[in-house]
Parts: sequence; structure tokens; C-alpha cells
Amino acid sequence: MPLTALKNTRPAAILHSLFVPFIAILFSLTIWDFSASQIKTSLGQIPGPVAVWGQFKGLVTEHNNEREKEAAFYQRQAERNAKKLERDPNAKIKIRQYTGKPTFFDQIFTSLGTVFVGFIIGSLIAIPLGIVSGLSNTMYRAINPIVQIFKPVSPLAWLPLVTMVVSAVYVSQDPMFSKSFVTSAITVTLCCLWPTLINTAVGVSSIDKDLLNVSQVLRLNWFTHVRKIVLPSSIPMIFTGLRLSLSIGWMVLIAAEMLAQNPGLGKFVWDEFQNGSSNSLGRIMVAVLVIGILGFILDRGMLMLQRAFSWDKSAVLR
Repeated sequence: MPLTALKNTRPAAILHSLFVPFIAILFSLTIWDFSASQIKTSLGQIPGPVAVWGQFKGLVTEHNNEREKEAAFYQRQAERNAKKLERDPNAKIKIRQYTGKPTFFDQIFTSLGTVFVGFIIGSLIAIPLGIVSGLSNTMYRAINPIVQIFKPVSPLAWLPLVTMVVSAVYVSQDPMFSKSFVTSAITVTLCCLWPTLINTAVGVSSIDKDLLNVSQVLRLNWFTHVRKIVLPSSIPMIFTGLRLSLSIGWMVLIAAEMLAQNPGLGKFVWDEFQNGSSNSLGRIMVAVLVIGILGFILDRGMLMLQRAFSWDKSAVLR
């Protein structure tokens, strides 16, 4: 059987798709291990793969220990309240929340929650604006200069402004969310707007003329036209913008958390850098790898959503 035909068989294709990435990862780990052994810093030698794996296991152990402390705290509280009610059935019971230090995995979920809040808010603003801009040349000319001016602005430039505005406006005795969370989420929103808005506008303005003619013949009203013609035709471009926005938002979030001190992965990296212990480099490397892996998973997730909602089923293969 010719080699090209062999590659097209399903088992061979699966083997090929797994073998090549495995070799690439193995090669990268080898280079990393060799390079790390040659570099020494003020905090010690750069950790190799084995040392980083050891630090990851240590973070898992810390997380499990913290969860055990939390469970014990609530158990003791429940026992005290039960005894109090035995003595006085009308006694007022106080339920206190556990205030232990967030673990590495708690910070992962904080970062994921923050980026999704910012991403969703940005998408809810950008997609309608993109649709209107794509359908109206006047609206496009009005919005385009604003997009081109603010699109290249670094998140580090937005962050001080957002921090001051949130501190002045978000005033509450019992806030639903911490100010650091709101600041980080708004910063992510501002950086997620532009890719989705631009790609949506381009997708809408590039709709096939035949489809537009069908809409005119059927005399569809504006909302029906958008729902039946515009959205299905422009979904591939919209999802391209959403993928770019989510990737940018994930990168922006880490910097925003470092400066806003939102208890996520960015703050974890900053705290370890400030800590300066012998384990700090290994823990930072763990965080870097986790950030990269989660970014990859988020991108694959968006591709799966695109394949589910779009007629372009080949998008996931690109």
C-alpha cells in the first residue's frame, strides 16, 4: 500500500496525530531539562521538568490539607451550634465562613471565573455593535476611528483608570464582588471588545449578495433578516473574533491580577516572585504551564462551540 494511502487510514491517522505531538513534547522537555541545568539565578538553579512536577505535587498536597482544615472548621462550628441549641432551642446561631488562604487551585477557578465574566460582557457589547456596523456604512464609519484608536491600547494603561473609576463608583458596605475582581473583569472586557467587534462587522458586511437579495424578495423585517440571514452567515467570523478575544482576555487577565491583586493565577505568580524562596521558581513554572494549558483548553472549547453552531464544520480541524 502506498504511504499516502496508509496515512489516510483511520488507525494510521490517529497514530500520526498522537506520535508527532508526543515526539515534539519529549524533545521540548529534553531541551528544557538541559537548559535549566546550565542556568543559575539568585534564587538557585532554574527548575527542570522533574523539579516542577515535584512542586506541582506539593501544591496538590497543600490544597488537600487546606480542604481538610476547612471541613474540620465547619464540623467544629456545627458541633458548637448543636450544643448551643441543646442548651437553648431559641438561641441565635452564627454561621461563619472559612477564611483560610486560597490554594493554587482556588486561584485557578478565580481566574477562570474572572476571564469568563469579562469575556461574556465584552461579547454582549461587541457582537450587537459589530452587526449594526456591518449592516450600516454610516455606523461603521462612526465606530471605526474609535476602534482603531483604542484597539492597540495596552491593558496596563487601562488598569489604573479602571481602578480609580471602580474605587469611586463601586462603593458598598456589603459588596457582592471584591473591587479587585471587578477591576480585573472590566479590564478584560475592554481588551476583549475589539477582535469580536471587528470580525463580526467584517463577517456581516461579507454576506453573499444572493442571500441579501433573497431577504429583499421575501421582505423580511430587520430583526428577521438578522436572525435568519445575517447571524447564520457570519457565525464563522464571529467565532473567529470570539476565539481571539478569549485568548487576549486570558493573557490580559494575568497582568491585571498581578496589579489589581485579584486572588487568581496572576497574584499567585506575583506572590511567589515576591516571596523569593527556593521553591518560588518551581511554583512559578507550574503556574506558567497551567496558564498555557488552560489557554489551549479554552481555545479548543471555542472551536468545539463553533463546530456545534456553525455550518463550517471543518473549523475545528484548522
